[in-house]
Amino acid sequence: MVAGPLSDFRVLDLTNVLAGPYCCYQLALMGADVIKVERPGSGDLARQLGADPERSAAGMGISFLAQNAEKRSVTLNLKTEQGRALLKQLVVTADVVVENFRPGVMDRLGLGYEVLRHVNPELVYCAISGFGQTGPRVGDPAYDQIVQGVSGVMSITGGSDTAPYRVGYPLADTIGGMTAAFAVSAALNAEPRGAFLDISMTEAVLSTMGWVVSNHLIGGVEPLAHGNENTTSAPSGTFATADGLLNIAANRDEQWVKLVEHLDRTDLLASPLFTSREDRKANRELLRRELELVLRTRPASEWAAELNAVGVPCGPVLSVAEVLNDEQIVGRGLVAKVPIGDEVLPLTASPAIGDGTRPTTDAPPPKLGADNDEVWAELGLSNIEIQRLREEGVL
Repeated sequence: MVAGPLSDFRVLDLTNVLAGPYCCYQLALMGADVIKVERPGSGDLARQLGADPERSAAGMGISFLAQNAEKRSVTLNLKTEQGRALLKQLVVTADVVVENFRPGVMDRLGLGYEVLRHVNPELVYCAISGFGQTGPRVGDPAYDQIVQGVSGVMSITGGSDTAPYRVGYPLADTIGGMTAAFAVSAALNAEPRGAFLDISMTEAVLSTMGWVVSNHLIGGVEPLAHGNENTTSAPSGTFATADGLLNIAANRDEQWVKLVEHLDRTDLLASPLFTSREDRKANRELLRRELELVLRTRPASEWAAELNAVGVPCGPVLSVAEVLNDEQIVGRGLVAKVPIGDEVLPLTASPAIGDGTRPTTDAPPPKLGADNDEVWAELGLSNIEIQRLREEGVL
């Protein structure tokens, strides 16, 4: 991998499953030396998760593979005195610690921020949790499913007849992880360096719900589930065509005019039901039926090409398989090919491109403890000492 903007920094990844590992994967893609510190014997729970039982049984589950490339793995039993001492030695060499234990766990282990900042005063310590390090929910366990419900996301997802509905991927974990990566990157630029970052997945999700939250806080509007409709404008939503669904976002008056002109439905411009944006919003279901009389006559791909060409924003509704094979995604190289053993893994690279280059990975996700000898030797441990620590259950 080409040296990235974080190539001078070392990150200790003490995280499990998704939010923390995703955060540290983004930092690794930006060049950071990420050392994943895992529990001996089992490691990250994600090693046992995913759609391929054989990989899960081997400790390399697909859920683990997805966000742990470009990291080194060491094992360390933090419940032992020697394990805690070794972590502190690692912290001396590190710039960042990321953990997503339940609040209070690291303090009970004697490895909380107040302890580690005395070991390394310039340490950036990032704690990711469901609800943050304070407040009445601080002790509650938090998984993505729980946070989606508590954050209000489920209440506005789906239609009036189906909501509340869960978003179809771990939204809260991913947004929480990206928020943490952003905060860590910012903290590494501070002078003097050294910070405790308290990342709440719930608050990270709420922050991304800007218009929904502001419409309620400022406009007094109760957010509701509107299915595939964009409530700020019309026609703006999902429409049926001859072979599938098409998203159309004619949010501006000139786009509305171009849409009906291209569909040969300029008669709709004369209707008092559709004169203004507010009129069209109030009568969006009637407007949908009128437009679909024409849209259902041809495939979504044809309408998308033609309408985009005349300045009406639209696009097909694709499956995950379809978008991964779409020439837009393939052509820009979002999916990297990473060799691992006798196979090549397709893994997503960084979503950010800088100066024409997308940070990607050529180092596969590590087997559990694959880098024990190398990393502990860097701290001055001999082969005999490393073997003894293995036998004692410390490594």
